[in-house]
Amino acid sequence: MAQAVEEWYKQMPIITRSYLTAAVVTTIGCSLEIISPYHLYLNPKLVVKQYQFWRLITNFLYFRKMDLDFMFHMFFLARYCKLLEENSFRGRTADFFYMLLFGASVLTSIVLIGGMIPYLSESFAKIIFLSNSLTFMMVYVWSKQNPFIHMSFLGLFTFTAAYLPWVLLGFSVLVGASAWVDLLGMIAGHAYYFLEDVYPRMTGRRPLRTPSFIKALFADEAVVVARPANVRFAPPPGEEFHRD
Repeated sequence: MAQAVEEWYKQMPIITRSYLTAAVVTTIGCSLEIISPYHLYLNPKLVVKQYQFWRLITNFLYFRKMDLDFMFHMFFLARYCKLLEENSFRGRTADFFYMLLFGASVLTSIVLIGGMIPYLSESFAKIIFLSNSLTFMMVYVWSKQNPFIHMSFLGLFTFTAAYLPWVLLGFSVLVGASAWVDLLGMIAGHAYYFLEDVYPRMTGRRPLRTPSFIKALFADEAVVVARPANVRFAPPPGEEFHRD
């Protein structure tokens, strides 16, 4: 069993493995009171006035208590982050890292700007960790890039992946969780999807081109996919989704 888990962990692509490791270590450290969440949460005043810039990163690493919700988000992080990095971003590690950087920047900006808007500032002030939102962003991007995969929710009904974010949003509302977290992830995910996939097809321009200094950090090997002539690929297999 331990060997199987170790092999599964080693087979993860670099970004997924690094993010999952940092999230698990940070959350366990807080649960054991080795690390204090008060040193991790997003606080604009401390960032600007006391130069605690690490909060811009650490608020994406802490997933609250180690309960069922934590396991659920670790599943999403391990699964959909891995699927994106191995498929849509295969051979483009720098582009995948830039997608996460873009998403984190959008989420942080929304919370900071929302905190300055009357009548909304109180709601945004309660959002001090954006880890769940970033995970939901990855789910949204994956669903947009794989819209026709068939899924099942708890065996109750089936749907295509394009509706996965909305199904999860509805479930969050039903169980009494805050919908803001999921909505922020959907907004950031849609912003990336529009600027990376829709806008370039409309105008021929790609505004989210990965900067060269980020590409220099990752040595990606060229991926060559050979497709035989006159051969049609089969449609993607159905996928079943369970949320306990």
